[in-house]
Amino acid sequence: MEKITFILRDEFITLQNLLKAENIVATGGEAKYVIVDGLVTVNGECETRRGKKLRSGDVVVFENYEITVQS
Repeated sequence: MEKITFILRDEFITLQNLLKAENIVATGGEAKYVIVDGLVTVNGECETRRGKKLRSGDVVVFENYEITVQS
């Protein structure tokens, strides 16, 4: 599993934007589908809201990626 650390520039980032920012998905549409289809977890729980606000300490897992959000 590839581990990535994402550094926040603001108070939060949305789940959809995080996947796009890390180039894990090519487009917002692709991000929408993988999230809505239940393929992404946040802190070990399946997350289907693409607008989910991620803050420092959150951990996102999708396919072979584990992204830790830090401030």
